[in-house]
Amino acid sequence: MIKRAPVTMAFSALLASATGIPVGRGRKPDGNHHRYYLLHSIGATYSGAPYSDLNEDASFVYQLTPVSGPDPTRPDSYGVADQAEWMADKGREVAYGRDPATGLWLHQLVIPGARVIGRGPDSSEPGGSSDPADAIMSYVQRFRFDLTSA
Repeated sequence: MIKRAPVTMAFSALLASATGIPVGRGRKPDGNHHRYYLLHSIGATYSGAPYSDLNEDASFVYQLTPVSGPDPTRPDSYGVADQAEWMADKGREVAYGRDPATGLWLHQLVIPGARVIGRGPDSSEPGGSSDPADAIMSYVQRFRFDLTSA
């Protein structure tokens, strides 16, 4: 059976290392950050062989929310829509980016016991949102990873 937790941890670690931006799984990451990603596990679909067989397939969907907010060291600062969209572009690059010469993924998603066989958007992106009272800008996107047992 393909376990979800290792996939979530691998995607979270890949995002953080490839972008240099902190990632919080289900909550704001620890620390005093004015820009960060929120990663939520959304849905899962299993297909192929029965659960007792180790050769099944799975598709996991993640919601990634890039957040641009006030800089805690600058009281008059606020989040910026351009920064949230730039962060969304970086997230897409990590999830979908390919080397044009080889066709290989720019960022390998390594998961023990499973192999990624497909990556794509889950649905259309809802896009940006803001909270003017808090000066926070965010952008919502969903990624789907298709896996098979290694």
